[in-house]
Amino acid sequence: MPETLKALRALADPTRLRLLALLHGQELSVHELQEITGLGQSRISTHLGLLAEAGLVQARREGKRTYYGLARSNSTAAALLDPALRGAEELPEREADQINLRRVLDLRAHRERLYFNQVAGRFGRSYGPGRSWQAFGQLLLRILPPLTVADLGSGEGLLSELLALRCRKVIAVDNSEKIIAFGAAKARKAGLKNLEFRLGDLQDPPIADATVDVVILSQALHHAGDPPRALRSAHRILKPGGQVMILDLRQHTFAKARELYGDLWPGFAESDLHRWLEAAGFGQIEITVVAREEEPPHFETLLAAAVK
Repeated sequence: MPETLKALRALADPTRLRLLALLHGQELSVHELQEITGLGQSRISTHLGLLAEAGLVQARREGKRTYYGLARSNSTAAALLDPALRGAEELPEREADQINLRRVLDLRAHRERLYFNQVAGRFGRSYGPGRSWQAFGQLLLRILPPLTVADLGSGEGLLSELLALRCRKVIAVDNSEKIIAFGAAKARKAGLKNLEFRLGDLQDPPIADATVDVVILSQALHHAGDPPRALRSAHRILKPGGQVMILDLRQHTFAKARELYGDLWPGFAESDLHRWLEAAGFGQIEITVVAREEEPPHFETLLAAAVK
């Protein structure tokens, strides 16, 4: 088949245009392209193979990894790349892809960090007497400085109780009067005078501006009618330099979650969380998958952290 026709056929697929747009300006591995697009490994590899066959991308080995980039040495393919890249800008996935690209490149730049899921994967490989997540948690709690923390969407306050063992003050906010009363009674019984329960909406918590060091939204944001508003409120109540931390589900397709758990959102895409945090005024945004359930529906948990 003539080179031009082969290249044109390769460019006729929107997914391949997405991949070309992502490879414009940098080389990426298949794993990184998965993280950005959410597409399966075999699907990405197939499309890259077709693009390589058409002379549009080229591969480079670096250790155990293969990186793909645009191939501009082929004059026929190079002439078609610029209009193809302009066409890719019109794809509906463009904005999310660019947000996820920035996130993945940032993670690559800080590859020396030890991620929580890597630690978790090693933790259970061999038995060690007295070694447990409970013990690790107690150790880590004692490292915490004396912070003021807001636990938004706290429920009965399990996390708030743990934090109150070390923090200067913990403010637990929930919209259920019964849950607030239950949590407050437990705190009194445990003698936790620095744990205060407040009735309120996590989208507009009853906390004064710039008064807390850390805002935590633990499996709460998917219950918010307006998540961006909740993040703007988190920014409002944080002191300058304060940090928001979000634990929530990665976007999933388990439709029964609304019926079974009252979820308003089926988890979140990393790109959406990143965009909302930026719009709320946060910087130094990091979003990572920190847990994956082995049983169906294989929920994944995201940890998002950002600084005011």
